[in-house]
Amino acid sequence: MKTWLTVLAFCIVSLSAWGQDDLLSLLGDEEEVTNFATASFKTNRVINLHSLESTSAGVMDFKISHRFGTLNRGAYELFGLDNATMRLGLDFGITDRLTIGGGRSNFEKTYDTFIKYKFLRQSSGKRNMPVTAAFLATAAVQTLKWDNPDRENYFSSRLYYTYQLILGRKFSEGFSLQLSPTVVHRNLVKTSAESNDVIAVAAAGRIKLTKRLAINAEYIYVLPDQLASEYVNSFSLGFDIETGGHVFQLHFTNSTSMIEKGFIAETREKWLDGGIHFGFNVSRVFTVVKPKIE
Repeated sequence: MKTWLTVLAFCIVSLSAWGQDDLLSLLGDEEEVTNFATASFKTNRVINLHSLESTSAGVMDFKISHRFGTLNRGAYELFGLDNATMRLGLDFGITDRLTIGGGRSNFEKTYDTFIKYKFLRQSSGKRNMPVTAAFLATAAVQTLKWDNPDRENYFSSRLYYTYQLILGRKFSEGFSLQLSPTVVHRNLVKTSAESNDVIAVAAAGRIKLTKRLAINAEYIYVLPDQLASEYVNSFSLGFDIETGGHVFQLHFTNSTSMIEKGFIAETREKWLDGGIHFGFNVSRVFTVVKPKIE
């Protein structure tokens, strides 16, 4: 009997040791996961520019963009507050990588639409990718009444297109940066001195101050000899304030228009002359299609 008890005890100890070694080996062989960078920017816009972020799959993002007149209009117009430009927009995430959207601006009574696809995602772990990359294509139509309705006018003259590559990286929890080479095509320009195709490079950054507050900035450099002399480069500075389901973006910019062909190729005001607009963007997201739980 003692012999059998000894054999049984030996077997139990051996199985226990084998099981422990087997579990440890499983833990050691556990497949490494891929960790994707998130919240490089708080919304899919920096200020004017599209950010490298996308709208999540099944989510509708309702945007109200408001821009007052310039500060140099003086006290009579309450430093621009008597005048306002607005854009209402809806963005929708078809997938976590593919976003579509559109909007309407009262500036030049313009309708716009866009599609943005994120083809690279910054990640670490099993798969290392140092940057996020997305492609943006937009189209816009201006619907003002013709200046001269008696002459032959073409609908195609109202159309504008933009193509942009967005390259960015979240360097830390507090700092993100992106670059955006851009081509804006305008079917009709005012003078022969202007190019129909305008090439520009945009840079934008975000510095996170607290859990709910961040500073954003963006600058758009248009390559020389493409625009008339009255146009200047766009520069914008703002704050993101997150309040649960809303994100408020308060900003200062020298651009009146809130679509690409306007703020890239048709900015006239100068910061040093007080040509600064105060404005805000409000973003409110709604889950339209709930993701499937596997």
